This record gives sequence, C-alpha cells and structure tokens, in this order.
Amino acid sequence: MSHSDLASLRGEPSYVWRAGQERRLQMMARWAELRAARVLVAGCGVGMYAQQIRQRYTSQVEAFDIEFDRVGSARHGIPNALVSAGEALPYAASQFDVVLSHEVIEHVADDRRSLEEMLRVTRIGGRILLFCPNRWYPFETHGHYWRGEYHFGNTPLINYLPASWRDKLAPHVRAYTRAGLRRLLRGEAAEIVHHSRIYGGYDNIIARLGAPAVAFRNLLYQFEGTPFDTWALSHFVVIEKR
Repeated sequence: MSHSDLASLRGEPSYVWRAGQERRLQMMARWAELRAARVLVAGCGVGMYAQQIRQRYTSQVEAFDIEFDRVGSARHGIPNALVSAGEALPYAASQFDVVLSHEVIEHVADDRRSLEEMLRVTRIGGRILLFCPNRWYPFETHGHYWRGEYHFGNTPLINYLPASWRDKLAPHVRAYTRAGLRRLLRGEAAEIVHHSRIYGGYDNIIARLGAPAVAFRNLLYQFEGTPFDTWALSHFVVIEKR
C-alpha cells in the first residue's frame, strides 16, 4: 500500500523532525508536565513524537497505532509500542499522567468513544493534549474523493460546504469546529483548560521558497489568539480529567 493509499485511511504521520514538529512539542511541554511523567501517545504513527518525548522528558512512554507497519517502525524507538484501535485501549484505567493525540482523532471510526478511552486511561488531574483539524482552514489537507477515486493532496474550500456535501467529498476524515469539539466532551468528567487554533509549520513550502515563506509563516503565527486564527490549520485542546 502506498503512502497516498494509506493517507486516505489514516492520514500521514510525521516522518522527519522539523520546525513545525518542534513548535508543537514545546506547546505540549508548556501545557503538561512531561518530565518523569507517564505518557501515552495515541495513534503514534512511526513514533516521532513518542521518541522525542522519551529522549527529552521521560522514559515512561507508551504508544500505539492501528497500523501494524507503522508500529513496527515506532518500535525502533519505543520498543513496547502496540497495535490497537483507539476505541478499545489495552491499558489499565487511570494509568497515565499525559495522553497525546496528535492529528489522529479525525481518522478513528468513533471519535467520541476514542476520547472516552483516553479519559479512562488518564489519571484524575492528568491531561489530554489533543491536536485536530480546524473546519475553517481553507484547505482539506487529507485529499478528497471524486467519482469513487481518491485524490491525494490539499483541496480548497471543501470544509466550507454543508456537512452533507462535505462528507461525500471527504468521508475518510473529520474536521472540527470549536463547538463540535466541546460536544465530544459533553457529560464527561473533564474540563477544557486551554483551547487555541494554531497555524502550521509549512516546512515543505519553506524548503522550496526559503526566507519569504518563513516571513509569511511568522506573520501567520502573529494571528494566533486573534479573530484571524479562525482560518488556522489545527485546534490545540488541553483537557484535564476531573
């Protein structure tokens, strides 16, 4: 199966470590105590974030992914990585201080059930760090289907369509509004302690265009925390278990 075939099912994980990943790791470290923590990386891909957390902050890192081949790659840095679906985690309740879900929940079969499972394995007072796509970003980054054929790459404006139309073009992935994310937590013993919308690292564009692209990315970062982050790439949500 090619990367683009797999992307239609699970998206593409981080394969290299660059400025965009580094920035997000620093966000994680700001909003959760990672040092000496028990950390679970939910949907670890090939293990990039799990390995960085293990190298810098704590040896107590667990990880899982639903794709067998990706878990095989992740085990080079996280030997105990497991193959598992997010809706039925093979971990004891209240086991982890921090659970990281990085651009994963949009791909699972049941996003609410997956979040319930993340809460179950998090200790009281522990935190879930959740990154997921923003519905109002101008591009659907996971490609689209047209007449039964999958087209890999960024597609403009799909997420601005009514949900019934949007979901026919992109049935393989979700995109979330603020309200939609908060509905996932309705009735749960949890509190959102931070919710922001963040722009991407755009490392591929910067590699091609250089300094002008860096300047544009830095300008976008200045929009975070203002009404202009309505069109940011991702949500970053910090959830504390009560």
